[in-house]
Amino acid sequence: MKQNRHQKIAELVSDYEIETQEELAERLKEAGFFVTQATISRDIRQMHLSKVPTGDGRQKYAILQRENSFMPDKYIRVLRDGFVSMDMAQNILVMRTVSGMAMAVAAAVDAMKFPEVVGCIAGDDTIMMAVRSVDETKVLMEKIRELMQ
Repeated sequence: MKQNRHQKIAELVSDYEIETQEELAERLKEAGFFVTQATISRDIRQMHLSKVPTGDGRQKYAILQRENSFMPDKYIRVLRDGFVSMDMAQNILVMRTVSGMAMAVAAAVDAMKFPEVVGCIAGDDTIMMAVRSVDETKVLMEKIRELMQ
């Protein structure tokens, strides 16, 4: 049901200039989805809908493509919960974690399938990530910084 509703919301914000949650709820009602304002608010958050300018001084909802949108929230949460710091040594990214969290964070990083990462080795509070190149190590560090915000 939720997946169908999210699919319909994506279709609606692509086809129409929807400015408010009330307008979105009305369009969903017309399509056979009866939802509360709380559900609409939660869907907007989960789908990462944002308001963007329409060009005439108004704003509408849109789905912004995020680079990390393919990552389930649970992996990001594990990374945020365990992360302490990171530093690079050429094409090796060394990440420090909370004691005992390195293996969980490394598993989350592996699950995120960063194209830059060749593989991870985890200890108790340290992860060593083999990265394809020095430049890609810098790119990976920036991606991780963005996820930490």
